[in-house]
Amino acid sequence: MKKSWIIIIISIIVIGVILGFIIFNKDDKNENNIVENAINEISQKVTDDCVEEWENINEEDITQIIETNSEKEKISPNCLVTLKKYYEGCNHTINEYIDIPKNLVNKTEEDLKNQYAGWRIEKFSSLNIILFREYSDECGQHFVIRNNEGKISIYRVNENNEEELYENTEISIDYLTDTDKSEIEKGIRVNGKEQLNQIIEDYE
Repeated sequence: MKKSWIIIIISIIVIGVILGFIIFNKDDKNENNIVENAINEISQKVTDDCVEEWENINEEDITQIIETNSEKEKISPNCLVTLKKYYEGCNHTINEYIDIPKNLVNKTEEDLKNQYAGWRIEKFSSLNIILFREYSDECGQHFVIRNNEGKISIYRVNENNEEELYENTEISIDYLTDTDKSEIEKGIRVNGKEQLNQIIEDYE
């Protein structure tokens, strides 16, 4: 009789452990499913919000973004323009430096092309522009520096290779070196006003 009770009690305990194990596993699976479902819902909401936000951007906004990113460089009011002029007749290149015309300030390279038709753009930036053009004749900027009654005078060489008085200066040759005096007596040939001005400044 006692043996039977012992077997019954042990059986109840075993059945209880088995039932508890089954119930625990089931609850754990349900908990995992709840967590997994919550994660999926949050992910779906984030995805939906992003898609909705992107769809709210209309075509005008997209166009504006593209235009802002591809904005062309514009000419600054402080831009320096170099006009390079090549003359086939004398094989000389003359550089002329000018400030940017007011009507080209804040304009683009395309606007510059329209304004200077016939010129080639060698360099374009907001602060520095170089334009190049070829001419078939002579540059007309050939000079000779000579002594004229103790002072420096400048003569321009015309198309017939004749010297014409261009300018008398107040620079006396008395204070120049012997080498400079000798060169001036022979006549210093100069091409272009830029080089001419540099030499005269050196003598002043």
